[in-house]
Amino acid sequence: MPDETPEMYEVYAIKYGDRMGERGTMFVHGDPHDAPMAMDYFIWVIRSDQRTIVIDVGYGKEEGEGRGRSFLRSPVEGLALLDIDANEIEDVIITHMHYDHAGNLELFPKARFHIQDEEMSFVTGRAMTHVGLRHAFRLDDVLEMVRLTYGDRVVFHGGEEQIAPGVTVHHLPGHTRGLQAVRVQTQRGPVVLASDVAHYYESFEQETPFLTHENLFEMMESHRKLRALAPDNSHIVPGHDPAVLERYPAPSPALEGIVARLDVAPKS
Repeated sequence: MPDETPEMYEVYAIKYGDRMGERGTMFVHGDPHDAPMAMDYFIWVIRSDQRTIVIDVGYGKEEGEGRGRSFLRSPVEGLALLDIDANEIEDVIITHMHYDHAGNLELFPKARFHIQDEEMSFVTGRAMTHVGLRHAFRLDDVLEMVRLTYGDRVVFHGGEEQIAPGVTVHHLPGHTRGLQAVRVQTQRGPVVLASDVAHYYESFEQETPFLTHENLFEMMESHRKLRALAPDNSHIVPGHDPAVLERYPAPSPALEGIVARLDVAPKS
């Protein structure tokens, strides 16, 4: 890995959708009480004085609502809340190719897209002949990533690699074969954006496995590796937990419940 002085980043989670589910449909072994359980949908953005990087791009309105999810704002609208122009973004990290993380690639016309080799092989290979494995992917998203590859706009990564000074990706499979988390240097130390390595805080705090997975053993191993990337659990941000917006402050009162600032210490 290049020997460069890490930059310090601001880190934000931007909510773009949500749904109400039940614990029995969220986790392996379910829950006999089928208690209601909310799920939020986020994109993330990190920025320093030198650069701005977007992490995941959400789903489109038609796709989200067709799957029973609300659509609150596009990633373009979400980024604009922080005075960020999606048209000017040069780097987007795609943690994995599920519909809710890779559904708006075309909205970033200047971007290079960073993805793990294993994820591209997964979504274009034999695994997709199984309905149960492909149900969370959208064919048009996969085809668009192939087009971007042919247009020299995809950067492939194999395992742990540096995207920019102070920003690394880490291959943590299980939920999908090529899932990656992002580790970011901030004023409070490294912050690990788990994406779907851990949907909820309890995923890595209690090792509660999420129901949707490609390999359950690798998912559980990835929970351990995720914890090893952070100084402690308070430096890990799960991918879908509504508690993120409760634990972290909004950058302004107007963005309460929409945007959380993650490079500052959580409130609890």
